[in-house]
Amino acid sequence: MTTDLPTEHAVDDRLLLARTRRGDRDAFGTLYARHVTPVYWQAYRMTGTAQDAEEVTQDVFVTAWRRRADLRVVDTSVLPWLLATAKYVALNLRRRRTRRQWEELDDSLAVQAPEPVDEVVSAMLLARVRESVAGLSPLDQQLFERCVVGDLTYAEAADELGVTHGAVRNRVARIRSRVRAATHDLRGPA
Repeated sequence: MTTDLPTEHAVDDRLLLARTRRGDRDAFGTLYARHVTPVYWQAYRMTGTAQDAEEVTQDVFVTAWRRRADLRVVDTSVLPWLLATAKYVALNLRRRRTRRQWEELDDSLAVQAPEPVDEVVSAMLLARVRESVAGLSPLDQQLFERCVVGDLTYAEAADELGVTHGAVRNRVARIRSRVRAATHDLRGPA
């Protein structure tokens, strides 16, 4: 005879999440112990190194604690939310590292005097970007400064500004599209 009642494990996740939302650190510790291994392996799969996987795993659970009111039980478990968060934290880590590699590369290149036409085009590009950003909402301007110009991850910006990760991702994509469109005629072939 089967019933539609959730398994003991599922009930535990729901109960632990309810207790966690009330600030119960022991309940959160149990959720951590239950799900840390799959989160770590998701992070390892995305990053390729144990050190980065540990960093991502830590960030996932710190985010989970901070956003405990937003955690959702999916298919009777919080694990899908944790795994999705691990994926995005790992992608943000990779993007941040890639950006830093480019910055290091730029510093190591020989400095050449720019051509006058390049200086004019650069000034025009910068003016168009500033004009485009000035037309954004205050929240979008903050996202531009933190995620496009700065090196905050979407998750960090979401926490700092009190919006969802998805909202940050969508808004930053629209901001980038707007800036690209505003500067399309001044940029060379990609």
